[in-house]
Amino acid sequence: MRTLTYKFALMTSFCLSAAVLTACQTPDSLGKKDPEKAAKVRTQLAVEYIKSGDLDAAKRALDQSLETNPRDAQANMMMGVLLQQEGSKLNLEKADGYFRRAISLEPKNAQARNNYGTYLYQVGRYNEALEQLVIAGATLGYDQRSRSLENAGRIYLKLDDVANAEKTFKKALQANRDSYVSMLELAEIFYLNQQTAAATQMYEQFVRAVGQQNQSARALWLGMRIARANGDKMGMQVLVNQLRALYPESPEYQRYLQLQYSTEAVWK
Repeated sequence: MRTLTYKFALMTSFCLSAAVLTACQTPDSLGKKDPEKAAKVRTQLAVEYIKSGDLDAAKRALDQSLETNPRDAQANMMMGVLLQQEGSKLNLEKADGYFRRAISLEPKNAQARNNYGTYLYQVGRYNEALEQLVIAGATLGYDQRSRSLENAGRIYLKLDDVANAEKTFKKALQANRDSYVSMLELAEIFYLNQQTAAATQMYEQFVRAVGQQNQSARALWLGMRIARANGDKMGMQVLVNQLRALYPESPEYQRYLQLQYSTEAVWK
């Protein structure tokens, strides 16, 4: 039985750069000369407003952008991101239409598919989320491809499809050798499958990537169990001490206290 909760990181990507505006090239002044360019500048501004948490300003900028050019895929996508980030039921419902419109306008836009996939996961539409994330993850040249694959792998785990999760995390590592998310997930998959040597190797790779002192409670708990499986009592005690010092109230440490005298072959 899996006792750990796999948290899905909502890795919404922003590919638009900040707009560099001069005094003579504001969106308003551009609007008369080149409406489409002005709409794109407003979309770029909206990205920056979203990043800074000013959702109202972002909404105004995107409204103006879409009024000028309702078929702008980036503006539609960012409106979906904005409404998703606000998070109310009404806005979450509205976000779906903007994401779908962005993808219909640009079917090969991997970022739009990645962002729609994170949205679909958030609202519990897991199979639809997988469809979008798998497409984004297969788009060579997309700079966030590994994140799409990481998120797809996490959904597979949530659906108890461990075989596809393993394949997907391996693809994520191929796309990005520094995907520590995939390292940790694969280490746990190997451990639960009693592939101790593979689990040890992947966990050690993870620790090198994030640093011994930067491990989460979950990572320390996995390291403890792998050390126990290897008969490494000293290494296990070091990790126990670290978990107790850093995360004494964590579910992982409480689980350790429950199992510390257990003879169960594989601690879950």
